[in-house]
This record gives sequence, structure tokens and C-alpha cells, in this order.
Amino acid sequence: MAITFNPETNIFYLDGKDITYAFYINRVGYVSHLYYGARISHDNLRFFRAPGRSSKTATPPGIDQGGLSYQFFDPELGFYGTSDYREPAVHVQSVEGDRILNLLYDSHEILPEKPAIGGMPSLTGGETLVLHMKDSVSGFGADLYYTVYDDSSVIARRAVYKNGGEHDCRLLRAYSFSMGLPGMDYDVMSLYGAWGCERHIETIPVHHGVVSVDSKRLSSSATLNPFMGLIAKGTTEHHGDAYGISLVYSSSFVLKAEVSMAGETVLTGGINDFDFSWKLGAGECFETPEVVIAYSADGIGGMSRAFHDVFRKHIINPRYVNASRPVVINNWEGTYFNFNTEKLKAIADAAEGTGIDTFVLDDGWFGKRDDATSGLGDWYVNESKLEGGLEAVIDHVHAKGMKFGLWFEPEMVNEDSDLYRAHPDYAIGKPGRPRCYGRHQYMLDLTRADVRDCIVDSVNKMLSRYGIDYVKWDYNRNVTDIYSIGRDADRQMEFAHRYVLGVYDICERIVNANPNVFFEGCAAGGDRFDPAMLYYFPQIWTSDDSDAEERTRIQYGTSIVYPLSAMSCHVSAVPNHQTHRMTPMRTRGDIAHLGATGYELDTTQFTDTDREAVSAQVDEYRKYEHLILGGDLYRIDSPFEGNFFTEMVVSKDKSEAMLLVYRRLSSPNAESKRIKLYGLDKSKTYYIEGLDITAGGDTLIHAGIALKYPKEDYTSAVYHVREVK
Repeated sequence: MAITFNPETNIFYLDGKDITYAFYINRVGYVSHLYYGARISHDNLRFFRAPGRSSKTATPPGIDQGGLSYQFFDPELGFYGTSDYREPAVHVQSVEGDRILNLLYDSHEILPEKPAIGGMPSLTGGETLVLHMKDSVSGFGADLYYTVYDDSSVIARRAVYKNGGEHDCRLLRAYSFSMGLPGMDYDVMSLYGAWGCERHIETIPVHHGVVSVDSKRLSSSATLNPFMGLIAKGTTEHHGDAYGISLVYSSSFVLKAEVSMAGETVLTGGINDFDFSWKLGAGECFETPEVVIAYSADGIGGMSRAFHDVFRKHIINPRYVNASRPVVINNWEGTYFNFNTEKLKAIADAAEGTGIDTFVLDDGWFGKRDDATSGLGDWYVNESKLEGGLEAVIDHVHAKGMKFGLWFEPEMVNEDSDLYRAHPDYAIGKPGRPRCYGRHQYMLDLTRADVRDCIVDSVNKMLSRYGIDYVKWDYNRNVTDIYSIGRDADRQMEFAHRYVLGVYDICERIVNANPNVFFEGCAAGGDRFDPAMLYYFPQIWTSDDSDAEERTRIQYGTSIVYPLSAMSCHVSAVPNHQTHRMTPMRTRGDIAHLGATGYELDTTQFTDTDREAVSAQVDEYRKYEHLILGGDLYRIDSPFEGNFFTEMVVSKDKSEAMLLVYRRLSSPNAESKRIKLYGLDKSKTYYIEGLDITAGGDTLIHAGIALKYPKEDYTSAVYHVREVK
């Protein structure tokens, strides 16, 4: 069994692929963490515990014994008010106003498969332990869920909080987990950014006190992704201990690492408790989002591959996860709002024969929409702009043997729209108070069922009426003016969580109602790139910044958590529309091939040379697509640390690989560059096409190969590495 309990030692052992997670119930019933790391034997791990000593510590409730304090144990769920002064995972206020909890072990059960979370995405499958904890005075309880996998080196955790008392209570904090790590010799890794520079890597040392990563934007945000890495000192990309925490959630979040007075590190986090409270009636429950905790002894890269495996196998739609992806031509950067039926037909005509198989019509096809100031919310065709209606474009695209895609932004509304004129109350905001604009638009109140019904009905009508094969679902601003009409004053601070439950509801009802439509996520680029959205969207537009040089950092940082198959990566025109940089067509294609590839330009401007280049690029992408969809990523050179960006994607059976090399800037006396091909099988022999090299895997891993680069800036090359049998 993957999950076992030793009643003699009161220790739980959870064994997944290459990992063991262990905790125990101490003699007062406190649930204390013992170990998470490489797979180990089921020994009596309580010798791991060496509680420190400190003055001014309090004992657990009702126990007058010096030296015993919750402060000396690493919690599986931290709580407040009874001798533990570290960050609690749960903070609850009773009807009398006290905030005291003493959550102790009550019972447990082992389930053959993890149950779904109500109203939120989560991982599928996996043997699951449910640990029931209870406060004997108030009746308040917590059920802790632990899931392990035999195909992924992660553990999934969440909590369900229960009001077992006779009166209402109020959750002031409802995190998903707590967990301890020995010592404090770690760096915290986070993925920060902004529009156009999403998911850049930053590391800082943990220290006494709290290091936190959070968003208060009601989205997972480009500013900080819902991820925290705990990287042991001395760990590299390929060697050493690396832990990663990824929250399956798309609203405001927080993840924390706190070093105690004894020098131990406690992790916790989940829904951001800033501007949060939740009224919990007698007998009611509150489910928290799932957190996925990865571990690898093979460095940061091993941690990433653990995330990639579990998201591909247990959260991305199995219908699409390994299926060949659409290679799209999107008209946005080619035309912006300035198009008509004939222009769109011409773009499709010019793409014919290149291997591009999907035409996507972006913003501007609906309502009265000639710029960003009007039309959002009016999901009907602007026939004055599209002569012959949408059918004329769709039929033309389909006649070319291509699929047709359409852009939506369902969560938004313009003040200048039929929807807003009919229902101004649908927009988020407090009546009588001026609202904030973002991209000239307001946001619809998805906490309301009638608003969600309106969105679902209008989008599904479009998708059922027309032959639409692909949807690009955009989200171009973050929430402000947080207030919901009709909700009681004492429940307004439930808004952030209720909003994201509304997002998931409309996604469920639109995506599931249209199983033959491929949905791609977008949020002003990569502003809502998180595991929960991958449940609905097999790929997400990684960034509005499509410059190849910038994309090396954006895609490298994104790959810390997310698989290449989840990244939508396009070739765009030069000078690039975001940076005005000129990069070679070859380089733009090579970088875009490290994800689901496509094109973001005006094909009517193609020369014969351009057409040949695109055709060759699409053929090359299809050659390597199976590796992008299911292979193991090995990052070799970081674009954050030097002049080079090198990655290799290796098949699971290690019979072949794709090696991409890129150099940013040339110089008169270029440095010598040797590349070690991590990820190959040391016992196999390989041939590298294009270099005419045959060598053993052990040689290629340990000695590597030396490459010569062209004299130009921003140059790249791709090599096929295959086993010689």
C-alpha cells in the first residue's frame, strides 16, 4: 500500500514515486510532521525529533508539564491560541469572539482514490489519507487530505474546515496545509513579473521570521505566481534537494516560509487571508484549494519534472494532453481591430500550404467593437464589419482544410455595450461610488448566479450556432471595487473566493458543454497561468511579449513549474511589436517550438522565402511535438545567468532528444562553450544529427560537446539526438 499507519508508533507513512512523507500523533494528540524527502524505510522516525528549549513557552491546554509545548513540534496544521506562536493555517472566531483552537487527532481513513473538491479543480486519482482533527470544546474540526501517486514525486494536500458546533463561527484564515522542514539552510524561489515579463526567477534566503509570496489581485497574477520553491543551499539545476509548492488556485493566495526560534522552517499557505473572512453556519464546511508539494534529490530540474508529470497525468484534460496541438495563425498583431471579411480571408489564403492548420479570429468581431472602449459583453457578430456574417469567414477557412478559432473575454463588460446599458448592476462595484477602469472595461460580478447564467448562455449560443473549433479565452484586467450587490454586509469579505468559484463555474459549463472545442487560456498574456486553469485550458498564452529573446526568460521561468505542452508560444513579426527588436526567423521558430507553437502576424505580407521558412518550421515542430507533449525537460543554460539559453527535451524511454541552443550576443572573441547533455541514458549510444557525432550517453553527459556559433546576435540551432541501436 502507498499509505500505511503503524499503531505502535502512531506514525503515518505515505510513499509515492521516489518519495516518503511521514508524520505522527504525539501523546497529547497533536499531529506533528516528521519527514518529507527521498523514499526511506518505515523506521521509527521519532528519533528525528529533537525539541529545543526556550523560556516563555506555554504548555498545551490542560497539561501542566514544563518543556512540553506545541512550539517544539512541526505542525501538519498550525492553529492559533494554544502555545504555538508561528503562522497558523487556520484562524477561526467563535460567536463569543474567542479565537482559540486546539485541533487534535480524532480518527482517520484511507480511501482508494482522492475525492474531487466541490467547485474547484484538483488533481485526479491517487490513494488518499483523510485525517480527522477536532477541537473538543467548540466542536470545530478539520479534515486533512493527503494524496500520493506512484507515477509522480509529489504529495497533494488540502483541508476541509467544519463547524461542528451549534452556533455560527467565522473563518479569518483558511489555509490548505502546514509542513515542516529541518533547519533553515534554504533559499526561497519565486516567479515574479509583470505584463510582458511573466514568471522571472528570484531567490532569497529564508531567515528568522516569515518570507511570503502572495497576490491580492483576485487572480494568480503575473506579478507573483502561486508557487514557492525551497531550495537547499548548494542545490543546482541537476543535483541536491529541492521542494516546490504549487497551489491549484486562481484567486488571491499566499504561501509562507517561517523560520522558528529553534531554526526550523515551517511552510503554510493557501487562500490569502487579506480581506478575507467566511461565515460558517452550524454544520457547514469550507473546502480549501489543493496544494501540490514536489520533492526531488535531482535538483531544481528534478522538482520541475515532478510538477510536469503530475500536471500532465492528473490535471490537464486527458483528451488533449498528448494529442497533436493546433498550429494557429492569429490575426491580432497582423490587424489589431482593423479588419474586414476580405482581409481575414486573405490571411487564411496566405497561410494555406504552410502547415498552419487553425485560423484564430481575435478581438473585434462582436458588438460595436472597433477599439477597446466598447462592445465587451455583447457576444453577437458585428455584421457591419464582417460582411456576410461570421459564416463567410468560417466557411472560407474550413474550405481551406483549416479549423476556425474565435476570441472571447467572457468575464468583462464595457460601459458602452448593450449588456451594460441593460444591466449596469452586473458590473462589480458599489453603487454611488465611481469604479476603476482597466483597459476601458469593468468586470462582471461572477459571485452572482444570474450574471454567470447570462455569460454561459451568450457564449454557448455562439459556440453551438457556428462551426467553431478553437476558443481563445482572454482576461485583460484584475479586480477592483470589490463589492457585490445583494450580498449581506458581513459576507462581503467572501468576495475573492466566491469570485473564483464563479470563474470555475462558467468554465465548467462552457468547456464541458463544448467537448469538441479546443480552449486556450489567456489573461493579457500570462496573467492567470496556474494549475487550476490548466484543468480547463490544455495550453495558456504564455505572454503577450512574443519577442524571442524575451521569451527565453519567460519560458524558462514558466518551466520551473509548468510543462512545455502548457505554454502557447508564437512566432511574430519583426521589428517585434513589444520590444521593437529584430531577431532571425529561425530563432523565433526555435524558441516557439519549446511549447505549443503558432504564428502571430499578417501572412499576407509573406515573401516566398517567408512561406518556405514557415513550412519548414511547422514540419520541424511536428517532428519534435511528441517530445514537447510528453518528454522530460532538462534545462542546461539559464538565460538569467549568462549569454546562453540551452534546453534539452528527452523522451521517457531516453531513445531520443531535442537539443536547442541559443546565444544572445556575439563578440569578436567569443567564449568557448561546452554543453553537457543531461538526461540521456549512460548505457546507450547516441547519434547527433547535424553535428555528425556518435558517442555514448555517459560521454555526452559528463564530457559534453563543444559548439561553434554564427557571428550574428540572437542565433539558435536545434539538434536531434537519437539512440543508435
